[in-house]
Amino acid sequence: SQREIMSSNGNDNKKFKGDVRGPSVPSRVLHIRKLPSDITETEVIGLGLPFGDVTNLLMLKAKNQAFLEMNSEEAAQNMVGYYSTVMPIIRHQPVFVQFSNHKELKTDNSPNQERAQAALRALSTSHVDTTVAAPSSVLRVVVDNLAYPVTLDALCQIFSKFGTVLRIIVFTKNSQFQALLQYPDGASAQAAKLSLDGQNIYNSCCTLRISFSKLTSLNVKYNNEKSRDFTRPDLPSGDSQPAIEHPAMAAAFTPGIISAAPYAGATHAFPPAFTIQPAGLTFPALPGALSSLSLPGATRLGFPHIPTGHCVLLVTNLNPERVTPHCLFILFGVYGDVMRVKILFNNKENALVQMSDRTQAQLAMSHLNGYRLYGRNVRITLSKHTSVQLPREGHEDQGLTKNYSNSPLHRFKKPGSKNYSNIFPPSATLHLSNIPPSVSEEDLKMLFSSSGAVVKAFKFFQKDHKMALIQMSSVEEAIESLMEFHNHDLGENHHLRVSFSKSSI
Repeated sequence: SQREIMSSNGNDNKKFKGDVRGPSVPSRVLHIRKLPSDITETEVIGLGLPFGDVTNLLMLKAKNQAFLEMNSEEAAQNMVGYYSTVMPIIRHQPVFVQFSNHKELKTDNSPNQERAQAALRALSTSHVDTTVAAPSSVLRVVVDNLAYPVTLDALCQIFSKFGTVLRIIVFTKNSQFQALLQYPDGASAQAAKLSLDGQNIYNSCCTLRISFSKLTSLNVKYNNEKSRDFTRPDLPSGDSQPAIEHPAMAAAFTPGIISAAPYAGATHAFPPAFTIQPAGLTFPALPGALSSLSLPGATRLGFPHIPTGHCVLLVTNLNPERVTPHCLFILFGVYGDVMRVKILFNNKENALVQMSDRTQAQLAMSHLNGYRLYGRNVRITLSKHTSVQLPREGHEDQGLTKNYSNSPLHRFKKPGSKNYSNIFPPSATLHLSNIPPSVSEEDLKMLFSSSGAVVKAFKFFQKDHKMALIQMSSVEEAIESLMEFHNHDLGENHHLRVSFSKSSI
């Protein structure tokens, strides 16, 4: 009977006092909390439909709660996994979805339950035909003036404010960065287009141009940094990146703010490329807005500025013979200001790198993950630590932890610095600047070959001999050369500046 359900739900409620995550044992019944008081049955059912058929619904309007039963446990797991990373927002209010202790719902024929049943019948027959108002539930997004890289995750965070992003594909066409993005209904697509078209993701750049796609649905084969189907966490990652198998890596992802697994007990860990959906950050602190990847001052999309926490990267598979805190400081410093570096004392293949903010952590991770460094492919993920602890006074840690917060070598101290617009992925060609007049092409070629690397080509800038391009024989050599020779003293009070170039010689 309904009364029996209500009374046993009292236990569900008590759980929330201490443990917001709720029961972790999967069930096809979901407990939904913090619903707006004027919620409709249709809106609650709409939360579940993208993941499978909804077989029953119990509304507890007086408590701002509901119970939703899915047709399978798998559908329910996918739904909880998705909503644990992308907070569902109904009428500008965050809603919480978790497994219930009930294995199935029994509902009676009281009038309010009859309304729920009617809504279910209506929706399951038409399978949500709310697309009448909008031409399509699929949006085509073009990012103009791409001065900073925009990731698939960044787009998900922005577009999730308007509804559940079911599937997304990013690609480059006509040398423009574009995305196709599918919502469960046309209304969300319409709202996103109205709010976001013409907006800048970052200050005065990365402008969104949004139109309705002719496609009615997206077909996604792989979950990786180019495409994702949130309703199917079981999809393979394709060739872009192997999934995490290393036990140390798995341990690094114990569910915290960022969890690699889409839900507790998941068998398919998402590859590190997309663990950046900060579930924890979107809870009470930021109702209605997903955490932003905004650069300082980028409030165009109404994003709150993220607290500086969660800007620590976990770097694994390092070559312990060669890597020092200084070389990580220089390399990660290409993408942001590095505050602290710690090579782990009992496992020197792993390090923590603390950037000055989340955007810089995101930039460093998206640019450096997977590149070879001293013969090993380095993996980078967001750490669960919010800062790197310095050793206590008098405790020797063999120089493995370094504080760089006051270093003169930070590239991004000055707001609006040219360095912001010269952020490129690692490349075999390096851009050199601050070269004194007395230093010749031969001097620089000698310097860069002195470490055993091979210089393939060299060219001074025509207008300005203070700058040059130098091409190494591989990207790996260029990365190592940058770490070794950035800030090298060339005499006459000139320290060489080295960065990756987007042009080749």
